[in-house]
Amino acid sequence: MGKLTVGALRAVLVVVLTGTVLVQALMVWTLISGNDPEDGSIPLTPLRVITILGLGSAQVVMVCVWRLVTMVRSGTVFSHAAFRYVDVMIGAIVSAALVWFAVTAINAPGQREDPGVTVIMSGIGVAILGVALMVLVLRMLLAQAVARDVEASRMQAELDEVI
Repeated sequence: MGKLTVGALRAVLVVVLTGTVLVQALMVWTLISGNDPEDGSIPLTPLRVITILGLGSAQVVMVCVWRLVTMVRSGTVFSHAAFRYVDVMIGAIVSAALVWFAVTAINAPGQREDPGVTVIMSGIGVAILGVALMVLVLRMLLAQAVARDVEASRMQAELDEVI
């Protein structure tokens, strides 16, 4: 991975991570201060709490991506240490999907006249679960690559002994 690519990815991660932390802080402040009274049309407090949790899961994914990019740059991504970050990413993506389904459930009663919105939101939740499945497939590919790397190292060691 080139330096420009890594730099651009890290810049994006810093901007998005900073933005999500600021949004979380503002939402926590709103919840604590009570300056935003609900008008009763939709339950804002549960939605704010769910949003804070959802942003937290996105932040976990960003930190794991940062760590994996660091491993790529140092040439250690094909190791068992990378699995920890990939597994945490899968868990965070699944939790984001569950958070999205909670938002869908909270929003559903207000959509009785137009249930299509709830169906679309449910489809988005399934798509988020699909992302978790894609990362799981990539994890399996990483496992194959690590196994091949270990095998190549073993064969190189045997060849070094013969020579």
